[in-house]
Amino acid sequence: MKTGAQPVLRIATREDIPAMHRIRLAVRENILTSKVGESDYVEVIEKLGQGWVIEAEGVMTGFAFGTLDGNIWALFVHPDHERRGYGRILHAVMVSWLFAQGCDRLWLTTGVNTRAERFYRAAGWTYVRDEGGEARYEMANGKMPLLEKYP
Repeated sequence: MKTGAQPVLRIATREDIPAMHRIRLAVRENILTSKVGESDYVEVIEKLGQGWVIEAEGVMTGFAFGTLDGNIWALFVHPDHERRGYGRILHAVMVSWLFAQGCDRLWLTTGVNTRAERFYRAAGWTYVRDEGGEARYEMANGKMPLLEKYP
């Protein structure tokens, strides 16, 4: 990670939804093929799992959500803040939390031949199959060192 102010990682709240949605819509790859609205975030935050945001110098730079069925629902970093390690931080806390909740296997889908796909491969995810034009990846518990402490 580049030097500068330490990023702040915290649990996502309803109040974060507009900023998270702006980040989601700003990405240059993995453009949404289905409509995800701000109300979808509420369901994940309040019923299905947990979300985190990362801020640098008071600006939200990325967010991640994992659901209790082991799905990586979202992991996005604003294009203006990429390649600073924020995605790795979000990934580590989300994966650690999901495994701590008892998930044996995590899964996600992402665009084929994207930087996101390369990110997940480098993080230890295993390609499983094509799923509706996207690549499905899985990770078994024990595949990566887990954080002992997270927000």
